[in-house]
Amino acid sequence: MTEILYLPRVSALPLREDLPPVTDPIPLSPQHETHPIRAIGRIVYFLLLLYLFFFSIELMSTAFGMGGSGFAEQLLNTASDPVAGLFIGFLATSLIQSSSTTTTIIVGLVASQALTIELAVPMLMGANIGTTTTNTIVSVGHITRPAEFARAFAASTVHDFFNIMAAAVILPLEIFFHPVQRMAVFSQSVFADAGGMSLASPLKAVVRPLSDLVSGALPYELPLIGLSLLVLFIALHQLMHLMRGYFLEKMAALFDRVLFRNDVTSFGLGIVTTAAVQSSSATTSLIVPLAGTGVLSLRQIFPYTLGANIGTTITAILASFSTGVPAAVTVALAHLSFNILGIAIFYPLRAAPIWIAGKVGAYAARTKANSAGVITVYAVLHVIPIIYFIL
Repeated sequence: MTEILYLPRVSALPLREDLPPVTDPIPLSPQHETHPIRAIGRIVYFLLLLYLFFFSIELMSTAFGMGGSGFAEQLLNTASDPVAGLFIGFLATSLIQSSSTTTTIIVGLVASQALTIELAVPMLMGANIGTTTTNTIVSVGHITRPAEFARAFAASTVHDFFNIMAAAVILPLEIFFHPVQRMAVFSQSVFADAGGMSLASPLKAVVRPLSDLVSGALPYELPLIGLSLLVLFIALHQLMHLMRGYFLEKMAALFDRVLFRNDVTSFGLGIVTTAAVQSSSATTSLIVPLAGTGVLSLRQIFPYTLGANIGTTITAILASFSTGVPAAVTVALAHLSFNILGIAIFYPLRAAPIWIAGKVGAYAARTKANSAGVITVYAVLHVIPIIYFIL
């Protein structure tokens, strides 16, 4: 039988009688703890940056409107066929960066019988596409960080790809079968006795006084555009810096688990916020930095942009009620009908615009040459409507 020897247990460290007694542990450095005053200061600073962000977008819209609003209205009067109407709606909205303004002008033109419903519907489709330019401008603020730029550019263009795909499918159907117009006519019969209503934008009420003050002191289009871009990029840079630190730690869970926890909440949030501030450019631009810093994924953002498409139609619908003209109400409801139909078709196929936007974002961020090339192509696409009219 094998004899088992049991050795005495020896401590890994020799016992020392002269070691000092263990005292209370040294408190950890409070680097991860936030003093209440510092937390309040960061919140105030965040709100100030948010104000400057929205102010820059409002100032940019004002600057574009100085030279573009009158031209946009003249442009909308020149439509001769549905394809031209689509391009005109896109170009007019790109000029003034407000689909709500474009659709309101279209409603007014239809109410005055200067525009037919058949030509107005394609213009509304083009307005949907043109309103996303601001998103792309915001995404350029991430261009020095390739990983962030890939996410931000994808987030800014997923809205574009949805709108383009929806228009590409629905416009031919509308030309031959008029599904959008039929839906709008039916909806108009429901609201036939609705009176005029208006909805004040709390965002515009806050940022417009400063925008009006600055545009009054500097009533020139190009300097205002330059100033608005400067303020936009400064505010965006500081917002991203804040988001990567304190904001990312404290607020990421709120966005991920509450506001954007599923498609229904994201979609509803897009509707409510856009209807409240009456600017899809502002609400969709705001989520681009959240995507760039990794707080939100492209999959979470997509339903939000669909909701923004619905929310941005509220302004024109309320404006049409005040005209008392059934055709004007029909056109405003046609914008809503187009977006609902587009969602019904492409939400089940959402993988397509999300995949395309992701690939384009990754390609654009791969090298500086790719970034410059993609942005140049994006800018050149705005010239296509002009080429169409010349030819």
